[in-house]
Amino acid sequence: MAPRRSGRVPLRSLLNHRSPTMTSMDTIYLDNNATTRPAPEVVAVMDEALRELWANPSSVHRFGQRVRQRMELARADVAALIGARPRDLILTSGGTESNNLALGGLSPDVLITTPIEHAAIREPVEAMEQGGTRVVRLPVDGDGVVDPAVLGEALADPALRRASEAGVGGGTILISVQWANNETGVLQPIAGLAAAVEQVRSEAREAGERLKIVLHSDATQAVGKVPVDVEAAGLDLMTFAGHKFHGPKGAGALWVRRGVRLRPVVRGGPQEREKRGGTENVPAIVGLGVAATLAQAFLSDEQAIAKQTALRDRLEAAVRAALPDTVVNGGGAARLWNTSNLGFPGLEAEAILLGLSERGVCASAGAACSSGSLDPSPVLLAMGVPEPVAHGSVRFSLSRETTMDEIDRAIALIPEVVERLGRTMPMA
Repeated sequence: MAPRRSGRVPLRSLLNHRSPTMTSMDTIYLDNNATTRPAPEVVAVMDEALRELWANPSSVHRFGQRVRQRMELARADVAALIGARPRDLILTSGGTESNNLALGGLSPDVLITTPIEHAAIREPVEAMEQGGTRVVRLPVDGDGVVDPAVLGEALADPALRRASEAGVGGGTILISVQWANNETGVLQPIAGLAAAVEQVRSEAREAGERLKIVLHSDATQAVGKVPVDVEAAGLDLMTFAGHKFHGPKGAGALWVRRGVRLRPVVRGGPQEREKRGGTENVPAIVGLGVAATLAQAFLSDEQAIAKQTALRDRLEAAVRAALPDTVVNGGGAARLWNTSNLGFPGLEAEAILLGLSERGVCASAGAACSSGSLDPSPVLLAMGVPEPVAHGSVRFSLSRETTMDEIDRAIALIPEVVERLGRTMPMA
C-alpha cells in the first residue's frame, strides 16, 4: 500500500522555493500610492532586527530593554519626520488601524467628514452612523477640495451643536478630513480647515459655550511625500503608514496632541501608553524609523522633488498630446507630486489596467483595496466627474525611485493600449 500523503508541503521545498522577481527591465511600477518598494536600508535593518532583536520589548531583562531602546530610537526618528514629540506617537499596524483608533477611540456625538475619504475612514464612519452618531459630509468642488468656509458654516449650525450636546460622547464633535487624496493626489487646505476650527472654538469660548472639537487628518498619502508638521498644522490627531514611503507594511502611527483623550480599541496589554495592546512589531517599527529618516532626507532636497514632479508632468503632457480627450482628474488643484489620475472617456478602467499589465505597466483604478469593483470611484463621482470619464479613470503614481526611462516607456505604451481599446471594445 502506498504511503498516505499528508498534503503538507515539505520544509525543504519551502526553503528552496524562490518567488518570481520583477526587475526594472520588465516592469514599470506606477502604483506607488498602493504601496512602495521597501528601501534597501529598511530591508537590512529589519533583517537585523529579526535575527538580533527578537526579545519582547516589554520584558524587564537586559535583552528586552535593549530591544525597547532600539524601538524607542525608531519612534524618535518617525516623530522627527512629522515634527512631533516621540511620546505623542502611538505605534500601530498601519493607517487602517490608526484611523479606527482615532474614530473609535473618541466615539464622538457628531462626526464631520467628506465623501472622498479612503475606505479606512469611510467604512468606520458608516458603521458609527448606523450606531447613532450624527454624520455630516462636507461637499467638495470639481477638483475634490473642501472649502474651509463650508466647514465653518457646518460648525455654526445650531442643530449640529444641539446634537453634540444631546449625545453620550461628552459633547465631542470630530472632524476627519484626509490630507491628500489617495486616488487623485489632491491636497486639502489643512491649515485653512484648522483655522476655521480655531475660529469657532474662539467664538465659543467668548460666549461661554462648552464646545469640544477635535480635528483629525488621515495623512497616509501625505507623510513622506510632502513636508508635514503636525504642531504647525493645527491638528489634534493624524494617522499615517510606513509602506507608503518605502517602509514596511505592518507599521504605522497615530499622532495624538497632548490633552486629547482616547479609549483603546485593541485591548490586551499596557503597550503604547495603554492605547494599543499587543506585543510590538519590532522589526517593522525599526524599519519604519529608517524609512522616516530616508523620507526626511528626500523632503529636504528641493531638486529631487522638482525632478520627480517634472516626471509626473511629462507623463500627463505626453498622454494628453497623444490622446486629446484625456481628462486630468483634480488637475486644477494642488496635488502630490507623484499622483496623476487620468480619465479616458468611454472606456472601462479594468480593461485599460489589464492591457497595461500585459505590457508591464502597473497602475490602479483607485484605492488598491477597491480593486475588482466595476463601479466608478465614489471619490470621482463626489467631485462631479461624469460617469463615462469616471469609469475610464486610471491612477498612475510615482515614487522617488521612478526614472525618466520608466516614464518614457510608459508614455509609449499608454496611448497604444487606450487607442486599441477604443477601436475594439468601447463602453456602451
